[in-house]
Amino acid sequence: MEFLLDPSIWAGLLTLIVLEIVLGIDNLVFIAILADKLPPKQRDKARLIGLSLALLMRLGLLSLISWMVTLTKPLFSIAQFSFAGRDLILLTGGIFLLFKATMELHERLENRQHDSGGNRSYASFWAVVIQIVVLDAVFSLDAVITAVGMVNDLPIMMTAVVIAMGIMLLASKPLTNFVNAHPTVVVLCLSFLLMIGLSLVAEGFGFHIPKGYLYAAIGFSILIEMFNQIARRNFLRHQSHRPMRERTAEAILRLMGGRRGGAQPAETGSAPAENPRLPQETFKDEERYMINGVLTLASRSIRSIMTPRGEISWVDATRPLDEIRVQLLDTPHSLFPVCRGELDEVVGVVRAKELLVALEHGINIATFAASSPPIIVPETLDPINLLGVLRRAKGSFVIVTNEFGVVQGLVTPLDVLEAIAGEFPDEDETPDIVADGDSWLVKGGTDLHSLQQWLDYHQLVKPGDDYASLAGLLIAQKGQLPQPGEVIDMPPLHFTIVEVTDYRIDLVRITKDRSPHEDEEE
Repeated sequence: MEFLLDPSIWAGLLTLIVLEIVLGIDNLVFIAILADKLPPKQRDKARLIGLSLALLMRLGLLSLISWMVTLTKPLFSIAQFSFAGRDLILLTGGIFLLFKATMELHERLENRQHDSGGNRSYASFWAVVIQIVVLDAVFSLDAVITAVGMVNDLPIMMTAVVIAMGIMLLASKPLTNFVNAHPTVVVLCLSFLLMIGLSLVAEGFGFHIPKGYLYAAIGFSILIEMFNQIARRNFLRHQSHRPMRERTAEAILRLMGGRRGGAQPAETGSAPAENPRLPQETFKDEERYMINGVLTLASRSIRSIMTPRGEISWVDATRPLDEIRVQLLDTPHSLFPVCRGELDEVVGVVRAKELLVALEHGINIATFAASSPPIIVPETLDPINLLGVLRRAKGSFVIVTNEFGVVQGLVTPLDVLEAIAGEFPDEDETPDIVADGDSWLVKGGTDLHSLQQWLDYHQLVKPGDDYASLAGLLIAQKGQLPQPGEVIDMPPLHFTIVEVTDYRIDLVRITKDRSPHEDEEE
């Protein structure tokens, strides 16, 4: 009982347990890295065997204290260096640790853990166990020498070693899972082992490196890695709040490369400059444009896709029949909304040729159009859900209204196709974007998504903006309707107002600052 009530014995026991655990962490880390080379079913077994061998080896060495003392006696000398048995063991273990940690680090940095087919090649079970035994011998020697120097009672030494190894055994699996789940931690641990191996080699040559220096460096590195893991976890938490579609789109666009090809489909006869170093050159301009259009479709609003109210050609059922006939013959459109007096009073949607036949037979236009009622959707509808509505329209178009029932525009299947693949101008209209030397002439109603891809500048559309056209962007920047000749700068883009009516921007000239990369190419 006096043995158990002696405070000095308890203090020595607790101190030795802590030191044994600290000295065994490097052994535990290396066992975790080696066990990862085995199939999952064998890893727990390898950890158990490795730590059990370490426990037996330490207990065996503690029972041979008299032999341990002789390991410090010089056996031979080379030049000014004298080598004892302990020095030879430390040299052997240090060199082995340096070699093994270097090879492991090289594999990790070169990403050679998996073969090209994606099937992992595992190491032999006993080959891993033998490596663990060699490392146990080195690390056990260090721990036993510390125990001998700390406490004089053999039972206390053995008790501390057993308790420390039991704690390490319990912590081995969580530590292994954590190390293997975080590649940066593995690299950090291998760096620690390189440093420990170097210190063992130095000890073998008689150069004592205070353990405090090593542990201070390791502690500081662990603190930095902890900050890195916190930052990574916060980043992943932030990413998890973003829609999966948005994250997938960004990942694919990054795979396509930083420069997305000037974005508009290439003209006939043009070819992109070949550069084998750029993986995105495997995509043609048209492919990059369409992939970008598909991936960004879900993030767009119907307003950016639809034909706006001011450009809708509609038939007024209250007008004279001759005027309606002339209107139908003078426009290339095949479908018309038929309204009663104003655009917001839509009666139905009819085909031009069917309406001409009805006019020839003297059928009332409003009555004829009412047999094909319009499909109306709110402007807040998601473009992805709009596709289903267009399918039900069976080749017709849908009319877009706001919360007050006021018509804002209409959407045809061609509008969706243009949002994905680029513009398809009608016979009676000019393209929205026309290259003019080193600048571009752009209509005010041009969709900002298309303009971004054409200019290869992806900062025009921002979440939360309530405008979808170039005119809306410039009015928002100016705070009012700009006047002809005014220049609005949004580096590297510069917008010169060319034509303005009383209530809208009709035409804008855009110039772009040349990047240093483009200047070097010339």
